[in-house]
Amino acid sequence: MTDIRVLVVEDEPLLAEAHSAYTERVPGFVVVGVAHTARAAMAALRANDGGDVDLVLLDFRLPDLHGLDVCRALRAAGSSVDVLAVTSARDLAVVRTAVSLGVTHYLLKPFTFAAFRDKLERYADYRAQALADGEVAAQHEVDQMFATLRGTAGHSLPKGLDAQTLDRVRAALTDGTRAEAGLSATEVSALTGISRVTARRYLEYLVTVDRAARTPRYGTPGRPEVEYRPR
Repeated sequence: MTDIRVLVVEDEPLLAEAHSAYTERVPGFVVVGVAHTARAAMAALRANDGGDVDLVLLDFRLPDLHGLDVCRALRAAGSSVDVLAVTSARDLAVVRTAVSLGVTHYLLKPFTFAAFRDKLERYADYRAQALADGEVAAQHEVDQMFATLRGTAGHSLPKGLDAQTLDRVRAALTDGTRAEAGLSATEVSALTGISRVTARRYLEYLVTVDRAARTPRYGTPGRPEVEYRPR
């Protein structure tokens, strides 16, 4: 499969550089352009009818036009390019409008690389399913596509695990202040309010699906404790 081509739209040069660097760190993604204004973004997307861009990382608070207006202009022009909002806008009305305009993901600033990577990887999984030939055979395949894009599908988890608790464990594990140091099951238990045994089950599941790495934690008396870091 060819790389997913990304246009980064961010008015702050340092943030634009950071978002570009983050994107390039995710396998299967390549940055093909950077725009600091809505006008520059629209010009880039009009070139070749937007055929050189698959995904737009769009800041909503641009100096010349709100990101939602950029989305409206894209849809009015018939563009089907996908949009991932990367913004500090927390107004629920803005979120609802973004959903109605087909924004695929909404990532609040500030965020960790792990959170950013998760959004891109979910999008890549969704895109691979969406671009497959043929048609869906049953409702569950449609449900799986939406679950891939929006979040973890509860029915796909092993028996005894649920999506909400998994999201809490992942959130604790990917928190920027702790992700680099790694967390033990005991620490995740304290952060999420679940038992240590339950925390370990969820952490081990994340290891099996390659969302976390397990390493020994040395420097403690007796048997070394195991710690987990996000992948």
